[in-house]
Amino acid sequence: MIEREVKRKKEFRFLASLSFIGIFLYIFFSPQMTNAQEPNVLLIISDDLNSNIGSYMGIDKHTPHLNRLSEEGVRFMRAYSQYPQCGASRASIMSGLYPETNGVLSNYGELGSYKKKTPSLVDHPSLAGIFRENGYFTARVSKIFHMGVPSDIYRGEPGGDDPDSWDYAYNVMAPEIMSSGELELLSPKNNSYGSNFSRMIIPDELEATQADYMAASQAIAILENRAGDKPPNIKYKERIKDDAPFFLAVGFVRPHVPFIAPKKNFDPYPEDEVVLPPINVGENVPAQALFRQNHEVWGMDEFQKRRAISGYMASVQFMDEQVGRLLDALDRLNLRKETIVVFLSDHGYNLGEHDAWSKQSLWEEAIRVPLIISVPGQEKNYGSTTETIVELIDLYPTLVDLAGLSRNESNISLQGESLSKYLRGERQRDDKDAYAYTVTKNGSAGSLRTDRWKYNRWGRETGNGNEELYDNQNDPEEHKNLADDKGYKIILEEMREKFNFVKRKAKNHLK
Repeated sequence: MIEREVKRKKEFRFLASLSFIGIFLYIFFSPQMTNAQEPNVLLIISDDLNSNIGSYMGIDKHTPHLNRLSEEGVRFMRAYSQYPQCGASRASIMSGLYPETNGVLSNYGELGSYKKKTPSLVDHPSLAGIFRENGYFTARVSKIFHMGVPSDIYRGEPGGDDPDSWDYAYNVMAPEIMSSGELELLSPKNNSYGSNFSRMIIPDELEATQADYMAASQAIAILENRAGDKPPNIKYKERIKDDAPFFLAVGFVRPHVPFIAPKKNFDPYPEDEVVLPPINVGENVPAQALFRQNHEVWGMDEFQKRRAISGYMASVQFMDEQVGRLLDALDRLNLRKETIVVFLSDHGYNLGEHDAWSKQSLWEEAIRVPLIISVPGQEKNYGSTTETIVELIDLYPTLVDLAGLSRNESNISLQGESLSKYLRGERQRDDKDAYAYTVTKNGSAGSLRTDRWKYNRWGRETGNGNEELYDNQNDPEEHKNLADDKGYKIILEEMREKFNFVKRKAKNHLK
């Protein structure tokens, strides 16, 4: 195997002269990162989780199990989703391609995911699929590709899954809004339970009826199955790929609405102690950027907003408990020292910042996500952080690199860059040339985030009052749009050029 990894996050002008296809062809090789010859992989994806978790906020009691994982791995403090909506983001993560390349620019719910949407990618294996091609036992529990929440969960359906990715797949069937509790609608203008704000407090003794508890239980059963010793003279069929390492992907649907959690998880977050973020919207912010404002979509009063945030935080804590159960199982089964553990969210979530709520916007809260990667054998780097800008499409080449995999039949064309150098501690400082590219509104709007600057464009043209430029170093909450400030004209033009380059690259990558 030969390593041919392209350094895509360098100077744009130099990259512009290169072939689009040539930039991203990979055949992966690297030294093994773990003590195991072929490391297992446990991939955990949360739904609609922003970066307000304990290890990113410097607090102990909110998400203690994710805090624990952070101390056993590396935190990427500035990781960005490629689309702030579930279906498009997950297709991007699992394909290793930008949404404009794989064609999934919405909550596409057909089996086959990006392969069905873009038939030219039918032979492009997913992140799990390439592990399966290399002999791994691959399993999915609950939502990895797109599933409707709560609809596909209470129906027990696979949503827009890619069946080629898995040797085994388990769809959780849970009661969701039919749970035993009082369902409270919090958004008078929106009563669709897949997108509104609503909450339900259930009795503590019924926690095992909930989707994420059931998902964790099934994942633990799979770990037990793979770690268990076979009795002598067994007469039944052996396990699938009996001696193979595993790639286990576990999807937790919380904190996606509706916010359903046991009472014990609501108790730490009484609504009368919730502090609402101040509404600060500049006069020159494009109208298109404000399409998720409360008065336009949800119509919540202050009391309902407080209850929505309380429900979100309770759901996060309940999800965190399930992460803890998985980590405990790895330790108990002596699998931890040979298992790479990854935790991430599909995208972020606004909870009132800029009066924006939910997802799909381009505000920092909606596109920045937690990303934690723990690699056995790299304990010297445990508990460390990196401020380098990274993208979720970087996860595919990272895991392939860490596992030392290759594809036998042909090269894989990817758009991410392996992050293994950060996990090995080979990077002594953050990469100031890195960037993250995100699109929304079916690709008609987009954002480019660099080390200091954030450029948003709503529409294809420029100069129509549809642009945003933020100095995130001095204005991290993005309150002052500099796009109209003549003092930043050169910066604006540079960011336009970079944005245009990346957008062309994403669209033309496979042509």
